Amino acid sequence: MKKPWGLAVYSGLALVFLMIPIVYTIIFSFNDSIRSNTVWEGFTVRHWTNACARADVCEALGNSIFIGVVSTLVATILGSAIAIGLVRYRFRARAAINLALFLPMATPEVVLGAGLAAFFFNLGFPSGMLTTILAHVMFCLSFVVVTVKARVQTLDPALEEAGRDLYANPNQVFWKITFPLLLPGIISAALLSFALSFDDFIITYFNSGSVSTFPKMIYVAASRGVPAEANVIASSVFLFAIMIVLVVQITGSIRRKRLSKMA
Repeated sequence: MKKPWGLAVYSGLALVFLMIPIVYTIIFSFNDSIRSNTVWEGFTVRHWTNACARADVCEALGNSIFIGVVSTLVATILGSAIAIGLVRYRFRARAAINLALFLPMATPEVVLGAGLAAFFFNLGFPSGMLTTILAHVMFCLSFVVVTVKARVQTLDPALEEAGRDLYANPNQVFWKITFPLLLPGIISAALLSFALSFDDFIITYFNSGSVSTFPKMIYVAASRGVPAEANVIASSVFLFAIMIVLVVQITGSIRRKRLSKMA
């Protein structure tokens, strides 16, 4: 059987193409630049030792983290409750709610951002931190519901029935059985929600007003070269994400080996 060299070459080229901007970001985080970061000026690690040398970079990062954490908490709590209700209960508006939850995912972000901005303006809400958080909750909620809903549908009702047979009340059944089983899906939904919120630019641009976030700061600075401090933060986020993936994969592999030995 011939090896699919064409597929291997294509996959390798696609991987290289995807990695180019990441490698560029990491390399230019070590660039000895002061104002413009578009031309290589020399190697230095001073940007890594003092990533907050530019106050606007760390201020934008702090705003993005705050908005991401708050919107993730709200969207995860509401979305998990909605997902459980849609799977476990039958009511008249169930089909309409299922359809409505997919609309923010299917709507182009520029349309959603402009629509939310007009909505807040008509209500008299000034653009700022609050409107940004509400907008992020709006589009993150759908992703949370879809993720948690898939987890709820896989639960075995016999486990909860066994808890009730052992005289556990509804609260005990939920917190001792249902919630631990749903927790992996809820955590996955929360991580996805935070990533979407932290990374969002279009909806944020329409609804944030004078509040600076990390994507907005990058957009404004792109014409003269993204500051090296911003490249440091972006590289750190990427390396942190890779570390999390490696830890999860390694711990999962160790757990599977232990279970196979016990079997």
